[in-house]
Amino acid sequence: MGQSVNRSAKSGKFVSNAAAARWPSKTTTERVGNGTGNARSVNRSASTGQFVNDRAAKNNPDGTITQRV
Repeated sequence: MGQSVNRSAKSGKFVSNAAAARWPSKTTTERVGNGTGNARSVNRSASTGQFVNDRAAKNNPDGTITQRV
């Protein structure tokens, strides 16, 4: 079974729950581990959690995160 982790959109590093609560527009929560597909890469806005296209991710690297789903 997968688990939820928080990741900084700027650095891509994992951050604590406290850091994610402090900077919700700069972090994203994702599921990792068993039970996740991890077959393709997608871009996601850290502030809204919505998927964005490659161009939007390139124009706002500190506010987006690329993840495998």
